[in-house]
Amino acid sequence: MILYLQLRAYQEEVVERALLGENIIIWLPTGGGKTRAAVYVAKRHLETTPQAKVVVLVNKVHLVDQHHTKEFHPHLGRDYTLVAVSGESKEKDFFGPVVKKSQVVICTAQILYNALTTTEETKHVELSDITLLIIDECHGTNKDSVYNKVMACYMEKKLKKDLPLPQILGLTASPGSGGAKNLQKAVNHVLEICANLDSAIVSTKTHVSELKQMVPRPIKTFDIVEKRLKDPFGGHLKSMMQMIHEYMTVPPDFRLRQFGTQEYEADVVIIERQGVSQDNRLLAQCALHLRQYNNALLINSTLRMMDAYRSLEEFYINRSNTAVDGTDIFLVGLFQENQVELQKLAKDSLYENPKMGKLESTLLNQFGPSRASKGILFSKTRKSIHCLYDWILTNEALQEAGIKAAILTGAGNGITYMTQNEQADTIRKFRQGTINLLISTSVAEEGLDIPECNLVVRYGLLTNEIAQQQASGRARATDSQYSVVAEEGGQEVKRELTNEYLEDLTGKAIAQVQDMSPREFRTKITELQTEALICRKRAETCKIQKRSCNTAASIQLLCRTCFTPVASGSDIKLLAKGHYVNVNPDFEKHYTTGGEVNLGKSFEDWEPGRTVNCSKCKQKWGYEMKYKKCVVLPNLAIKELALNTPHGRITVKKWKDVPFTVEDFSFEEYQKDNFDDFLD
Repeated sequence: MILYLQLRAYQEEVVERALLGENIIIWLPTGGGKTRAAVYVAKRHLETTPQAKVVVLVNKVHLVDQHHTKEFHPHLGRDYTLVAVSGESKEKDFFGPVVKKSQVVICTAQILYNALTTTEETKHVELSDITLLIIDECHGTNKDSVYNKVMACYMEKKLKKDLPLPQILGLTASPGSGGAKNLQKAVNHVLEICANLDSAIVSTKTHVSELKQMVPRPIKTFDIVEKRLKDPFGGHLKSMMQMIHEYMTVPPDFRLRQFGTQEYEADVVIIERQGVSQDNRLLAQCALHLRQYNNALLINSTLRMMDAYRSLEEFYINRSNTAVDGTDIFLVGLFQENQVELQKLAKDSLYENPKMGKLESTLLNQFGPSRASKGILFSKTRKSIHCLYDWILTNEALQEAGIKAAILTGAGNGITYMTQNEQADTIRKFRQGTINLLISTSVAEEGLDIPECNLVVRYGLLTNEIAQQQASGRARATDSQYSVVAEEGGQEVKRELTNEYLEDLTGKAIAQVQDMSPREFRTKITELQTEALICRKRAETCKIQKRSCNTAASIQLLCRTCFTPVASGSDIKLLAKGHYVNVNPDFEKHYTTGGEVNLGKSFEDWEPGRTVNCSKCKQKWGYEMKYKKCVVLPNLAIKELALNTPHGRITVKKWKDVPFTVEDFSFEEYQKDNFDDFLD
């Protein structure tokens, strides 16, 4: 169905300069119709620009289909050729011809970046092929984000005067303050976003009253609960952690912070790395187990005691069979000796988390058998939302109130993730009313086309002002409520109040940037762009130098858990730009395989096989890849390995940070080598 496209007065105001061909960032609140304004600009651009080609970039896979189906196709599909491309669609494999044949392309930023940087003719695209580039949620155009990588390609051409370049149209509900606490630093952050997008930022000035009428703010409440008077379960966990402290001997120059905090988690992460680098397995393993206990304390402070107990039980369930030395025997034995007592304490309803009772009353205030309410309950992790879902299903009062809950998580791999189709199905049921409460991670805060809600609850969350504004913007129904359920004097309330200040600070910073003279603004933007280009070149040079200081053969890879040497750096090859595989057939003796891996989607040249685990300690390293249906290669996660280098032992989070060059995988060479071995 083709719809008539008309903007409200405040939307017409923010698109004026974009219609004149300027690079613009549109700043409107969540629910203010930024995407509709972008469709309008795209339509006028297509009507007035010879050989026009519009590319719309999004930062999440599910937004590709959403923007195509809900916004762009209904208004442009009759007159123009549209195509939606994501990592889950076949069109990505011949993206170049797809772009040439289409007038409007909606895709993830990664797809376009890959196309700009590849030499494969069937996938390559030039920026000069695009006349209008629309960037959704463009506040993410910073640091090493893929948005910024796309814009770095643009900026390099611009500074070299390599024209033509596309017009830029950015969309955001909140550029944020960039962590700034004062106005000048917030202004600098907004200017950096403008510089990265080569755009000025515009907002509603004349039609503010209409905007406020169309996008009302929810009623905000702090639903505060008094501190738990007694917590014997948490106290028992802390006494066990103290015993581990005494067993491992904390380094004298290191002061661990308070149990049950994010700061303590950061501390034990550092100690685990120290243990690995110093070949001190006792220190490393104790720190790893302490992190699990601390995580149980964090769960205990937010969810049910039994949820916290089960998180520990899951961690230890297979540990008794994989002991490597006395450290493992002590740590597993400590849990087993205390397991019965922990379980008993976790079942004692007298000491249950009072936050759960407050959350129950907050939900019951909005939901009832005779009320058609809709709500979203935001929590921090996939683990926590699964626990909350289980709690709601087993809570009689909430069930009697007619709450029909469902989980909404991000796309990815593993049983706690959802596929794009599962996300779409859940949101469809929510829109239809089959489901009336979504329990979600931050995936529902930004971008998703979710119908107006009566209630948004943030529970156990510590996030920045951007996430807070995005979540608040989901409560769009008349007289809707935005609730923060938190403990008296807790970090959540402090962070929420800080975010309110930062939201106001961001508005003032944007106003100051908008008041700059065109000359002053352009001078500052050019200066920032030049600085950014120099910094990128310097960082790239440092990366090349770091990788060239060691040969691959001089690096030894070890299991991060048991410290067993398992491979050489020269065994590792880079397959299809994203998979680091071990091509040495002797590697087989170092690992065992587990269950089949299901990633929920298919790939062009490969499919996942079984999990790959250390044969000594059973630590998971990755999974097998069945490549071209004839080769099985172990695909490894570097965060599960340690590296012995000529300069000492190190750990890294990502393969891009390893201190040696990983060569590309050659299927022809691999076949030849293995065929020669077979003949020998």
